[in-house]
Amino acid sequence: MRWLDYRDLPETERFDLVASVGMVEHVGEARLDGYFGKLHRLVQPGGLLLNHGITAGGLCNSQLGAGMGDFIDKHIFPDFTKETGIKVESVAEPTGEAWLVQLEQAAKAGVAPADVNMIAQVPMLRGQKTQLWMPLDLNKIPNHKNLLPVFIHKYPDGKVDGIGAVSWYITLVSNTKTFPAAPASWADMWSADKKDKLGLLALASNSFLLEITATAFFGGTQLLDTRDGIQKAMDKLATLKPNVKLWYRDEAQFEQALKSGEIPMGQYYHDVATLAGKEHPVRSTFPKEGGVLDSGIWAVTKACKKVEEAHVFINYMSRPDIQKKLSLKVGTSPTVKKELTGLSAEDFAAVSSEIKPILPRYDIYTGEMSDWINQKWTDMITK
Repeated sequence: MRWLDYRDLPETERFDLVASVGMVEHVGEARLDGYFGKLHRLVQPGGLLLNHGITAGGLCNSQLGAGMGDFIDKHIFPDFTKETGIKVESVAEPTGEAWLVQLEQAAKAGVAPADVNMIAQVPMLRGQKTQLWMPLDLNKIPNHKNLLPVFIHKYPDGKVDGIGAVSWYITLVSNTKTFPAAPASWADMWSADKKDKLGLLALASNSFLLEITATAFFGGTQLLDTRDGIQKAMDKLATLKPNVKLWYRDEAQFEQALKSGEIPMGQYYHDVATLAGKEHPVRSTFPKEGGVLDSGIWAVTKACKKVEEAHVFINYMSRPDIQKKLSLKVGTSPTVKKELTGLSAEDFAAVSSEIKPILPRYDIYTGEMSDWINQKWTDMITK
C-alpha cells in the first residue's frame, strides 16, 4: 500500500485498487481532466477506483455555449418526444475525464448511467482503448449522410463509435481599439508589437497551440506525428512567451480583459467573441490557416439497454433543422453541410467559416507521448 499525492505517482506501474479520498473537491475545475485522467491511467484493466468527495450537482461547460443544456431541455427534447414518443431525461455530466471514469466503472457492472452521452474528443479516444463504446449502425442513422466527414467518429478498425453532436471554433480575437486592422495569420501573434498583449488558453490539450504552430510555420499538423516534430513546434511556441500576458484557465477573466483592452489579443471561442463584439470593441478573425474546430460526440456505451432509442435520438440530432436551431440559439457551428442548414450568410459567419479548419490532434494527448507533452508544456511554455 502507498500513500502519495496523486501527482507524484509514476505511471510506469498500474494498481488493482486506487482510492482517492477527499481530494477531488480541492483539485479545482481547471485541473479535473488531468486528475481523473491520471487516476484512469493508474488503474489496471479490471481494477477498481474508489473516489470520495464532496461535489456539486454538475459543472458548466462553457465550451459548449452558455445555457446549452437548458435550451436543449426546453426546445429540443420536447419536440423529439412529441415526434417519436420517446421521453428524454437530461443528466448533468461532470467534466469529460470524470464522466469517462464513471461510465467505465458502471459498464463493468453492466450499467449505463446514461443511454446517450455527449463526450469530448480526448475522453472519447480514451474510451476506445477499453472498447467502452458500442459500434453504431449507420443504417439506423440515415441522417449521418448530412454530416461533414470529420463528424463520423470511428474505431481504428473502421467501426463507427460516435456521431458529431456539436462543434465550435477557437479563433484569433482582438480588441479593435488597440488593433484597428484585423490580423491575417496566427503567425501575427509572434510579431514584436504583440509583446505582453496576448491571452492564451493554458493547456496543450485545449489550446491546440501545437497544432496552430505546426500549421502556421511548418505546413500542417503532420509535423506532430513524431516526438522530434512536436519538439520543433514546442521550440517555436516557446519564442511566443514574451508576448503572452496571461495563460488563462478562467475564460471570463480573459473575456473581460479583452473587452477592456487590458489584454487586446489572444485565442477564444468564435461565437462568444462575435456576440461580445455587438457591444464591445471585440473582433473574431478566422486566420488564413483556419480556425481550430473542436467538437463533442454522441456515444453509447456497450452497457446501454436502449440501443434502438439511442439510434433514433442521434439520428434526430443530426437533422439539418436541429443543427440550424442550435447554431441560432446556442452558437454552435453546424455539424452538417452548410448548404443543408438554411442559415443566412450572416448567421453562418457568426458561428462558422468556409476556410479549411485546423483539426486538433487528439491522438497525441491520449497516446504514449501524452505525459511527455504535458511535462514539456509545463517546463517550456507555461512555467
